[in-house]
Amino acid sequence: MAINYFNEGIDMPQISKSKITSWVKEVAASYGKRCGEISYIFCDDEKILEVNRQFLEHDYYTDIITFDYSAGSTISGDLFISLDTVRTNAEQFSQAYERELHRVIIHGILHLCGINDKGEGEREIMEAAEDKALSLILG
Repeated sequence: MAINYFNEGIDMPQISKSKITSWVKEVAASYGKRCGEISYIFCDDEKILEVNRQFLEHDYYTDIITFDYSAGSTISGDLFISLDTVRTNAEQFSQAYERELHRVIIHGILHLCGINDKGEGEREIMEAAEDKALSLILG
């Protein structure tokens, strides 16, 4: 069981890895899940576009792509996060960059826990789950 942090083509964001790791485990546990192998890969817009095209056949930028390798109650996955898009979204939605980065970090974990955001009414459920999780780490 490990949560790993990588950066590709950009500087590692200024986050407390130990604090994030504890937070991720706490949020997962609140959904009856435990963490297996989870890798965060922080990248730029060009890398996330490349991943989106190569693996999902999507031709657009996004803030996060989550590859889910979970089995049973153990969540595992690779989470690609574009810090460029996180910064753009923070500005667009008048949010602090730190808050938006934490939102995206936990968004992928919530997907691994089984929460979706594409179907009818699911976005509101995801946003409520994000807000609840953010209150644990940001107060």
